[in-house]
Amino acid sequence: MNRFAAAALCAALASPSLAAVSREELQKALDDNPDLVLSALKKSKKAEFFQLVIDSQREYQIQQAQQEQEREKRERDAAFKTPYKPAIDAKTRVRGSREAPITVVEYADFQCPPCGRSYPNVEQVRRKYGAKMRFVFKHMPLSELHPQARPAAQWMEAVTLQSPEKAWLFHDKMFSNQDKLGEDFYRKTVKDLGLDPAKAAQDAKSKAVQSKIDADIEEGRQFGFAGTPGFLVNGVPLRGAYPPAAFDEIIADPRLGVKL
Repeated sequence: MNRFAAAALCAALASPSLAAVSREELQKALDDNPDLVLSALKKSKKAEFFQLVIDSQREYQIQQAQQEQEREKRERDAAFKTPYKPAIDAKTRVRGSREAPITVVEYADFQCPPCGRSYPNVEQVRRKYGAKMRFVFKHMPLSELHPQARPAAQWMEAVTLQSPEKAWLFHDKMFSNQDKLGEDFYRKTVKDLGLDPAKAAQDAKSKAVQSKIDADIEEGRQFGFAGTPGFLVNGVPLRGAYPPAAFDEIIADPRLGVKL
């Protein structure tokens, strides 16, 4: 038994200030002697012990958040120098002017709650920059968590085959009605858009549509997007449901080279 570690744990649990030892010492004591927890609880005030646990967890979360922010900053700085290059060609569905100097690419999941919360933020950014921004939506359905994410993606691609312009209206409808996702809703939406629901249902199952979604997923993974939403602003990544100000910060950065 590590006597120093055991003593550190007991001292911390018994001490009114809970500040006699470091967090590292406590962690080592727990790792080496897990049975000490019950023993120490009998000798200490339980409320103080649980407050120690809560404070330690809060400290850990703060450290993790700081580390993630630092990692994202390093990645962003590198991307300003060498931007990520998503596949965009003449066949890519684009919202806005194809000649716009700002390109925002989103990798998202129609059933993902953070994606739903991010949707109005993206719309706000689009309205702000108008003709100076083009928006590209790519699919990254997290099917293991959201069973309707991939079917909704398939239907959007099926709608695109009939009308790329109305596909954006389908996109808006999905994010505005995440609680209604399902085949009946897809069919009704397609019909309300004045398109052919039967053709869309058939096209949604086609190999071409499946391959398009798979390509989006693979591209997102290549850029390190594991969750949704994820964005590229002229190749500079934003990972998560950021507010409009985060997009503004990247766009205004002189390293991006955008003249507004």
